[in-house]
Amino acid sequence: MADRNNTIAGWALAAGIVALGSSIVFGKIFHGEVPGEGKQGYVIQGVESGEGGGAAEVPLATLLATADPAKGEAIFAKCKACHTIEQGGANGVGPNLWASMGKPHGHVPGFAYSDALKSVPGNWDWEGMDKWLANPKKYAPGTKMSFAGLGNPEERAALLLYLNSMGSNLPLPAAPAAEAAPAEGAAPAEGGDAAAAAPADAAAKEAAAAPAK
Repeated sequence: MADRNNTIAGWALAAGIVALGSSIVFGKIFHGEVPGEGKQGYVIQGVESGEGGGAAEVPLATLLATADPAKGEAIFAKCKACHTIEQGGANGVGPNLWASMGKPHGHVPGFAYSDALKSVPGNWDWEGMDKWLANPKKYAPGTKMSFAGLGNPEERAALLLYLNSMGSNLPLPAAPAAEAAPAEGAAPAEGGDAAAAAPADAAAKEAAAAPAK
């Protein structure tokens, strides 16, 4: 009886070993990573992939042509903590901004401008004021102005129009000309003329070579 029990236990142990070995072997054969796991397999329109450049920058003149000075007045609320803009307004932390467009940097009498801003050549034109509003510290390194800047180009364009309407009258910069499309019915290219004329020349030569009747 004991021998029979030992035989049964031996067969059970052998079957367990075979099952375990089969599991390991089949696991190695059929195990694999999911193809493309951790990677985006296709590009979704409108989702940045981290590659390539951004959209082309819209010229300031184009933005100014469609900007709304009333919106610029609302945006100027961000500036009121330091500036007045009404004619005869007092200087605050920053100078009064009445009629500032077109004026030299540091033009308000009695205001203590930083040397960094006073050293910037030229006047407050459209391009210069746009760059100043975008990043004052980059436009005039060392400036005392602590404003971080307006990152939205459309907001800057609206604010520029409002500043210009308050005592200034700079003409708007000319918008860049669009590329002209070929006029309808325009003459074909020079190569096309030559190709069209070739059969006619061949026919004329053939007619000249034929005997008269």
